[in-house]
Amino acid sequence: MTSATPTTLSGIQPSGLQHLGNYFGAIRQHVASQSTPGEHFFFIADYHALTTIHDAETLRGHVRDLAATYLALGLDPNRAVFFRQSDVPEVTELTWLLSTVTGMGLLERAHSYKDKTAKGIKPSVGLFTYPILMAADILAYDSTVVPVGKDQVQHVEMAQDMATHFNSRFGEVFTRPEARIPDRADMAKVPGLDGQKMSKSYGNHLWIFEEGKKLKKAIGRIATDSRPPEEPKDPSTVALFDFLALFLDAGELDEWKERVRAGGEGAPGYGHLKVRLVEAMDAHFAEPRERRRALLDDPAELDRILSRGAERARERAAAVRDRAYRACGLR
Repeated sequence: MTSATPTTLSGIQPSGLQHLGNYFGAIRQHVASQSTPGEHFFFIADYHALTTIHDAETLRGHVRDLAATYLALGLDPNRAVFFRQSDVPEVTELTWLLSTVTGMGLLERAHSYKDKTAKGIKPSVGLFTYPILMAADILAYDSTVVPVGKDQVQHVEMAQDMATHFNSRFGEVFTRPEARIPDRADMAKVPGLDGQKMSKSYGNHLWIFEEGKKLKKAIGRIATDSRPPEEPKDPSTVALFDFLALFLDAGELDEWKERVRAGGEGAPGYGHLKVRLVEAMDAHFAEPRERRRALLDDPAELDRILSRGAERARERAAAVRDRAYRACGLR
């Protein structure tokens, strides 16, 4: 099946506090995309989270914080459908239907399964069948576009395979989704505090809403070398400029680079750059930080927003589910 109206779908794992890599790598693009033509579905993947999180309060807290973070940073529930995955039970029904046409070999080739088990994660049935649930997430809303990083393209390809297998047996039921890899020009380079890729796994991340002494302390951990301020330096060798580029306008950034490149008396040291970074990051997230606090102080409103989104999502998912049921003889 094909859809005349583009429908974009993105799922976000509730894995804890979101860091700068999450913001510049995904959240910012998600918020911007809601202004583009078509429908936009964003869900908090709490079913998926159960493969790694086995504490109820931890999961609930992560879901609340992720919802508040997205809303605070500009996601508009009136322009996009924003909901909890677990509030749409039709997805689990579609998961079973897809599992009946999915070969074991396809799941065994899943990169995510291989990667996680290689890291020592105990392989559960849920982890093994994770791609089927992800395919159901995509197909439940007649999604046509799924923005993903290169490491997630395989999941969209697997959803395509499952849709094709089901359609070939029961008729045209599912819409074929296409992966969309973000343009590199839209992707900011976000290193970790140690210069490697920013990741919670490496402990080198910087929380979006950090502030005060904790923000200063975190930025103080950004790796530097022992060169004195007066020594001329190539800005590309100074990791701090990768962070400053995220927050400063081009003109100011060039001025700082030129002063560092020139060196000499009065040239800024690493401490000056870190102070400017603290100021810039604090200012950038000041208003969203306050909105997040207000949202977390009103959990009932957060639930209302997510429930309204789930109602809209369920309407679409139920129609797709019913279509699939009729096709395979369950209705």
